[in-house]
Amino acid sequence: MDKKLLRLPEVAEILDLKEDRVYALAREGILPVVHLGKQLKVDPDKLSEWINNGGKAYNGGWKKLS
Repeated sequence: MDKKLLRLPEVAEILDLKEDRVYALAREGILPVVHLGKQLKVDPDKLSEWINNGGKAYNGGWKKLS
C-alpha cells in the first residue's frame, strides 16, 4: 500500500481551518477519520470525496458550533 494517511494538522491546512476545529470535526464524526490507536488520520481519497460531496453539517445546523 503506497497511500499516506494525512495527520489532522495537514487536513487543517488543506481545509484552511484551525487545528482545534479539525479535531472537533473529527470527534463529532463530521470528518472521515481512521482510528489508529489514539491517533486520528485521514485517508486523502476519502477527504477529497468528502469535500467533493459538500462535506457534512452538524445535526441541527451551524448553531451547534457554540
